[in-house]
Parts: sequence; structure tokens; C-alpha cells
Amino acid sequence: MDILDQVLQGREFSANELAKLYEYDIFTLGQAANALREEKYGKKVFFNMNRHINPTNICADVCKFCAFSASRKNPNPYEMTIDEIIAQTIASHKNGAKEVHIVSAHSPNYSYEWYMSCFAEVKRAVPQIHLKAMTAAEVDYLDRKFGVGYQKVLEDMAKAGVDSMPGGGAEIFDEKVRKHICSGKVSSKRWLEIHTHWHSIGKMSNATMLFGHIESREHRLDHMLRLANAQCDRQIVESKNGGFSAFIPLLYQRDNNYLNAPTPPSGQEIIKTIAIARIVLANIPHIKAYWATLGINIALLAQEFGADDMDGTIELESIQSAAGAKSKKGMSEEILIHAIKDAGFIPVERDSLYNELRVC
Repeated sequence: MDILDQVLQGREFSANELAKLYEYDIFTLGQAANALREEKYGKKVFFNMNRHINPTNICADVCKFCAFSASRKNPNPYEMTIDEIIAQTIASHKNGAKEVHIVSAHSPNYSYEWYMSCFAEVKRAVPQIHLKAMTAAEVDYLDRKFGVGYQKVLEDMAKAGVDSMPGGGAEIFDEKVRKHICSGKVSSKRWLEIHTHWHSIGKMSNATMLFGHIESREHRLDHMLRLANAQCDRQIVESKNGGFSAFIPLLYQRDNNYLNAPTPPSGQEIIKTIAIARIVLANIPHIKAYWATLGINIALLAQEFGADDMDGTIELESIQSAAGAKSKKGMSEEILIHAIKDAGFIPVERDSLYNELRVC
């Protein structure tokens, strides 16, 4: 019996062994991954109506892959006020957004109280909005800067109205690669501890992986296995009382940063990575092909290879587009729905926890 069949039957392997999955042809991997996604979701492709808000690009950390933070390659620093964030949230909610996604640089200027007041005021202004906020890297930064402990940061976030956490800051868990691309940022161990504690208080989060730079295939599989091992029990995840909702492979964007990765991955390498994620991460419900990093066409193709989600309308995207992604102005609901239908799928609007709202 070959390794693909054994993985599909639930046998566990090391990252080095699982890297052999890349040796299969893309159609064999796609057939296996698509069978898994169709068993779960049929021809549905999920999306949501959301707005990304990035309060500042002034950052205390320096990550080689980042083009968003204010630096020599992005010399336009800015800071938003809480009132400005509230105004954007209200406007987006009036335009149909059901989620606001607040992720920021690691600001040396905002106080601890600023963050918690921001979340509380956003929820007070628009109680119906789902507030997704604070990567584990931001949580770790607040812990290090203010010395309060990451557990308290998370519990204060929950009290202030944060509903779920995004998956950012994970990058690649391999410690040597991590030291090279984002030295000083949250450690792999601490990233997982932060999400584990968030789950323990009954909250959901996502998990990302930045790939296509200097990492190896084995590093990607090691990353996936660490996430699988950190996932909550199935019953907890299915009841949405803790755990990872989705895994999001983020394609490294090459412009305006200092990483200088040698060559971009091929389309086949990208699609294989998404298919392998669906095959390996049996205990994470959703695989998101994030159109803001992959581009709409590859994100749609990925729905044939194990992915079941595209993310959403976004409205305004600043982080990936700063590094060259074509996502600055988001995407209209109409265009997103049309693209999904045109690819032969059924568009399903979801909320932030993957409850189905409407079939389009």
C-alpha cells in the first residue's frame, strides 16, 4: 500500500515521509483531495462579506518578508484613531459586511488600554458585527511590551468583544527558517500556546502558513503536523466551542521586502500544497484558498483540489497588496459570486464561524 492510501486511512507519518506526497502527479493528489472536500461540502464554495482594517503600519518588529510595515521600502507611516476604525466599521456594515477583521503592525505607540477600548467601542457601535482581531504575534507583542501574560491579553480581548482570532503570524514553524525570516517575532511554540489558550476559553481561530519563499516541502508538512496536533477534539470543533476553523496557506508575495527568495513556486507546486493540506489536515474542517494572495484564478482552481473557501469581499486590503498582490480594492460580492458560479461551484455565503447564511 502506498503512502497516499495509508494517509487517507488515517496512518500517521513524519513530515519527511509525508513530503513524498509531492512526488504524486497533480491529478492523483487532486482526485484524493477533491473526494475529501466533496464528501464534506459537495460543490459548495464558501465566502463571507468582510472588511479588513489595519490600524497602523508602524511596527516595532522587522520581518524580512513584510512589505506592509513602515520602512525604507514603505516610507508612509500612518496611525488610525478609534473613531476612524469605528467609522469604517459602520460604513462597511451598512454595505453588507458581517465581519470586521482588525490586524495591525506591532505598534510602539498604542497603549494596552487603546486596543481593548478599540474592540469594546467597535462592538458597542455595531453589536451585530463579528469581530475577528489580533494575530498571535500581536498578542505576544502586547504580552512582551506590557508584561501582562498572554493569557490575560486573550481573556481581556474576549471580554472586550473579540469573537474570533485570525491565523496570522504563524509564517513557518521551523525554528531555523523562522529565525531567518522573522527573528524576534512570536516563537512557534508560543504561537501554538496562544491559540491553544484561546480555544480553551471557548473561542475559534484560523491558522495560516506562509509558503513559497525559502522553506522546504518538509518544513510545510512539519507546520501542518504541528497544527493538527494542536487541534481540539472533534466534538469541540464541530460545536464551535474551540479549535481551528480553517487552514489558510498564504503565498509569499515578492515585492518590496528584504527576503529575496530565489524563485516563486510554480502553479502546480501551489496547487499540490493545497491538495496535500486537505489530505493531511483531516481534523481541520476548512481549507481556504485565499484569493488575495493566490489570485482569483488559482483560488478557484484550488476548489477542485481540496479547498472549499475563498475568504470574502475584504473591501480594502493593505498587507498582501503592499507586497504585490492584486487585492488592494477587495472584490465586489457580485464578481465573487459570478466567479464561483462560472467555475462550476455553488457559492454559499457563510458567517465567520462557517454557519451557512444563504446559497447564492
